Amino acid sequence: MSVIDEEHVRGGVFKDINPEDEDAQPTEIESLCMNCYETGKTRLLLTKIPFFREIIISSFTCSQCHWTNTEIQSAGRIQEQGVSYTLKLKSKEDMNREVVKTDSATTRILELDFEIPAFTQKGSLSTIEGLLDRAVAGLEQDQPIRRATDPDVANKLDQFIQRLKKLKDVEEEFTLIIDDPSGNSFIENPFAPQKDQALSVSHYKRTPEQNAALGIQVRPEQDDKPANDLETMRNEVLVFNTNCPECNSPASTNMKLVQIPHFKEVIIMATNCDSCGHRTNESETCSVLIPELEFELGMAALGGKFTTLEGLLKDIKELIVTKNPFTCGDSATTDTAEKLEVFGKKIDKIIAGQMDVHIILDDPAGNSYLQNIYAPDPDPEMNLEKYTRTFEQNEDLGLNDMKTEGYGKTEN
Repeated sequence: MSVIDEEHVRGGVFKDINPEDEDAQPTEIESLCMNCYETGKTRLLLTKIPFFREIIISSFTCSQCHWTNTEIQSAGRIQEQGVSYTLKLKSKEDMNREVVKTDSATTRILELDFEIPAFTQKGSLSTIEGLLDRAVAGLEQDQPIRRATDPDVANKLDQFIQRLKKLKDVEEEFTLIIDDPSGNSFIENPFAPQKDQALSVSHYKRTPEQNAALGIQVRPEQDDKPANDLETMRNEVLVFNTNCPECNSPASTNMKLVQIPHFKEVIIMATNCDSCGHRTNESETCSVLIPELEFELGMAALGGKFTTLEGLLKDIKELIVTKNPFTCGDSATTDTAEKLEVFGKKIDKIIAGQMDVHIILDDPAGNSYLQNIYAPDPDPEMNLEKYTRTFEQNEDLGLNDMKTEGYGKTEN
């Protein structure tokens, strides 16, 4: 295989999904049909969904036996954290929610005690109904053999398959969980930019076992820096090599220890990529609410930021409107696109000072900060409220499982 120029790969091979782009034609390859072993045809399309970065869509069809197979594979980098989506399905409309599920994702249906383990299915770009159909097809595949060799198991499995099919009618509510340690799976929020009351999203740190399954080698943690090195960090900008989170090209990350007046000491990390122009500065535990827009952005959605209110609003608009994968291509609907366009215009009005709103930063970790321009006097436009975290917030932060007492004691 010849080596492809890196710039050509980013700019010429992976392109944004656009139905009007006539150049974005799939590559067709003759390949073996795994159903009848005749020659079929595989179509490959290398493309980008902005929120999920690069993906490879493959579709196989056989003209002899008419067997088809469609898969999606991530061609981008594994995210810094894993992600878990929990969806309460209440109506048949929920069956139309679009889903990106990678091969590393585990799918569960709590009410049926049913689980599709990770790496047992190829990645897919589908709907909730499509996920159920695919699960049914997998269970039905070997039923003829089971009926001949073990009729009792086959009969029980037939009953379970009927229960699984009945879920598509949504006569009763049920819970779907997609847990992906790679962080690249996604369930559509049809109410965007408003919060989806039926869908909850949480991010988490991968376990060593999950990193191993994803093929990630984690470097052992180094000892803490000596105390006398802190003064050096305060006075210098440390630079170390890393990879761009967008295009995976070599980039540099700058790190600086900064004392914010009337707040505390924080570490600011900024990554600049000369290849694609991506810039990011690293509290991922903070939620952003704008009550006048009925808008809420959960924690970790934007990542850590050291910016201004204007910069924060621009980032929100870019994430919700510009980079929303369901506002472009065949996934887009007129109603969704119109709602997000109106939302984007309201954000522009807020930035221009033409619309008065309240911006609420809610950080259960207490690591977020909004500048008081009247300091050390109180800011008449800003309220600061401290509160006791709920059990759920402590659970999200991993605090409920922390053992803080009894270290060093030995059991008799």
